[in-house]
Amino acid sequence: MFKFIKRQDEDKRANGELKRGRPVNPNSVRQLEMARKIFNKEAGYETRGRNVDPNSARQIRLKELEAKRANGELKLGRPVNPNSARQMRLAELEAKRANGTLRRGSPAKKSNKLSIEKVNINGVDIIAF
Repeated sequence: MFKFIKRQDEDKRANGELKRGRPVNPNSVRQLEMARKIFNKEAGYETRGRNVDPNSARQIRLKELEAKRANGELKLGRPVNPNSARQMRLAELEAKRANGTLRRGSPAKKSNKLSIEKVNINGVDIIAF
């Protein structure tokens, strides 16, 4: 008996006649709204969210920024303070580079070692410190 019911369900599933869950009312408000959204999306004029107000302050600001970007007038980041310590140091280095007086590399380290020299005075070898 159980095998017969199982085979019957398989036959219905193969034919597409096996219905599971609650039946759908095609005239319900939800189904009509879903069909409208699908139709509008396929037609290409269905949008998500609320409509954009082109006269809002934000939209006006965004249009101005886009126009500045297109003209190349939009500057990003904070303005540089030419009187800051870093900018003065960079200007000094640039001036030294332009003059050719900038020495590359780190300065030589002064050593605390004694310099020992072998000096020959009148045929006598003397070690000098």
